[in-house]
Amino acid sequence: MSTEARSSNEAAFARAQRVTPGGVNSPVRAFRAVGGTPRFIRRAEGPFMWDIEGRRYIDYIGSWGPMILGHGHPAVLEAVTRAASQGLSFGAPTEAEAELAEAIVALVPSVEQLRLVSSGTEAAMSALRLARGATGRAKIIKFEGCYHGHADALLVKAGSGLATFGHPTSAGVPPEVVQHTLVLEYNNPAQLDEAFTTHGHDIACVVIEPIAGNMNFVRPSLPFVARLRELCTRHGALLVFDEVMTGFRVALGGAQSLYAQALPGFRPDVSVFGKVIGGGMPLAAFGGTREVMGKLAPLGPVYQAGTLSGNPVATACGLATLREIVKPGFFETLAGKTRSLIDGLAAAGREAGVPLVSDCEGGMFGFFFADALPQNYDSVMATDKARFNRFFHAMLERGVYLAPALYEAGFVSAAHGDAEIEATLEAARSALRV
Repeated sequence: MSTEARSSNEAAFARAQRVTPGGVNSPVRAFRAVGGTPRFIRRAEGPFMWDIEGRRYIDYIGSWGPMILGHGHPAVLEAVTRAASQGLSFGAPTEAEAELAEAIVALVPSVEQLRLVSSGTEAAMSALRLARGATGRAKIIKFEGCYHGHADALLVKAGSGLATFGHPTSAGVPPEVVQHTLVLEYNNPAQLDEAFTTHGHDIACVVIEPIAGNMNFVRPSLPFVARLRELCTRHGALLVFDEVMTGFRVALGGAQSLYAQALPGFRPDVSVFGKVIGGGMPLAAFGGTREVMGKLAPLGPVYQAGTLSGNPVATACGLATLREIVKPGFFETLAGKTRSLIDGLAAAGREAGVPLVSDCEGGMFGFFFADALPQNYDSVMATDKARFNRFFHAMLERGVYLAPALYEAGFVSAAHGDAEIEATLEAARSALRV
């Protein structure tokens, strides 16, 4: 292995492209949507990241959501170091697995049992298999622009990286694999009604991002969510909330807790979690009622397994993170910071005479160069992509690291302070003139 110093992002990217497809290990990192050279990060601390050239950035990606405490939180580092010193992986049960599951179950009333896995893709894929096994049905409903990982059956009109590259699906997925996947428009209750009228007896589940974060930040309307729950209940389909992004990020109980406040008694049947519950380590989970989860092996006929599931180091990282975010006032403070940021961005847009709309919940936010907040994938695609790309690079030059694609939500951490928010807004006021 070469010990040659990698002194520039350009040199590092050229080196990576020789041995890695596109020079990256996840497509959106490649800056293909915005152009230019990706930044190769050397270290991070609090709300900041430093690239290999020594440039510091205020970080609003947060490893795409997990770093809700900021980078290098002392309690998390201590927990990870202690766990690693005792062993990296055992392939056998640990008490920490049950402790993490108990913590999640205590915070999410819809979940009575859960299964730990290593990635959001794995969790979503397993949740759909469970829904099909529990109902004995084949068809699933998803929504255009929502991304639930890269399992074959879900790569149909997905958002995130697929939206970035303009592909409605992925090569390598045979048509017969997705023949049972119905894709509807987000926030369109009429299409929901039609789908259930036509296919209700064959639908195993509906999977949805309860706040879409893979076509930037798009909320479903309350009537849409209520209708979704009503139709699933009436037709015996399971409602699967993909809270990989929103879970423990928009509220302590996830997005489902927000809907439960507005729609008394509201609960999904199955929930999928990731990102925050791993605190930056590879960890995710899916869970539901004891009856549904009892269909999983070794108790039931639905098979699911993983060599590194419940990894002791990842579990320690997640537990340490959850212990911090349950502290009184944590989410109120985080939401206040995020609101200050997006209100400031909207004000900067008005001052510059640039159409800019923004929204947020908890520590998750989004903004669009448009006159109104989009309600679905088509309206997201109609926003000003060219303006976003210019803004992204102008902000990067000014030391602010936003997601390198129009289609991704952003994240504020507890480590972001007033100084970082104001520095971001000052950069935005300048960048909007570019």
